[in-house]
Amino acid sequence: MGRLLSDAEPQARSVFERADRAVGFALSRTCFEGPEETLRLTAVTQPAILATSVACLEALAARAPAGWRGRIACAAGHSLGEYSALVAAGALDLEDAVRIVRRRGEYMQEAVPVGEGAMAAVLGMPVDEVRVLCHDAAEGDVLAPANLNAQDQTVVAGTARAVNRLVVLAKQRGARKTVLLPVSAPFHCDLMAPARDRLARDL
Repeated sequence: MGRLLSDAEPQARSVFERADRAVGFALSRTCFEGPEETLRLTAVTQPAILATSVACLEALAARAPAGWRGRIACAAGHSLGEYSALVAAGALDLEDAVRIVRRRGEYMQEAVPVGEGAMAAVLGMPVDEVRVLCHDAAEGDVLAPANLNAQDQTVVAGTARAVNRLVVLAKQRGARKTVLLPVSAPFHCDLMAPARDRLARDL
């Protein structure tokens, strides 16, 4: 992830080098070479995605017409992308952002050990029906809509048991498709409360 960009654009390469120094290990090597199992760990995934996003921005900036940044009215991001947007807007510098999201990832992983939580995308079903599915499949476990990606695409998060029950139930109730996501933690649900509280203290 990001290797071709780094090889082609000095500005992008500089972003990866700065990110490496900020986290104190060769994050760029993991981005470029893997292994994929390491890159999927959220404490690595989050700074890797942030660094790659900012590297893309800096590569674009190197080729854009002069003064283009001054014409940007706002910056926004989806989930982790909020931190990339803060860097793009100049509200947070790259080094601080990389360190923050590294810690954010560590806290999230510590809140729910690998394998105990899960996420799945439910396609072809309105969010109101997905909410009912979550209620019916929870059986006392945490399970809730986590991301509303489109009118008929909702990502759910919770315990692995509950998400697996929901996948079966969604198919029975007419969802077009369900996809288990290759993530190491169940983001955007109540299982992340301990991580949220720890990160809030750091910020």
